[in-house]
Amino acid sequence: MSDPDDRKYTPTHLWVLPEQSGDLLVGITDFAQNQLGDILFVQLPCVGQVLAAQASCAVVESVKSASDIQAPLAGVVSGVNAALCETPEVLNTLPYDNWLFKLHPANPAEVAQLLTVEQYHAFME
Repeated sequence: MSDPDDRKYTPTHLWVLPEQSGDLLVGITDFAQNQLGDILFVQLPCVGQVLAAQASCAVVESVKSASDIQAPLAGVVSGVNAALCETPEVLNTLPYDNWLFKLHPANPAEVAQLLTVEQYHAFME
């Protein structure tokens, strides 16, 4: 599966997709889901929760391990993908179609500092 070039990436294997509203959709990359293995459980942050950049804010649990998800930027959680609580396994098959949470960034300009798809691939090499 190729990583879409319409979003930004983090060194912790998250993707960030800006929306027209200014919010950011945040999900895990194909690399992350592959490393995790079969995903069994997702714990999402609470709407309204204030997050510091790099702060642990969610958990993805698989047959291999439980992994903390770190906020890509500082901001406020403006939405969560509650459907993942019932069907977390969709993150394994469609990681780029299933976001974890929406983040309203404290400083929208910081999105530009995240990695492009090319930079993300170079980071992984």
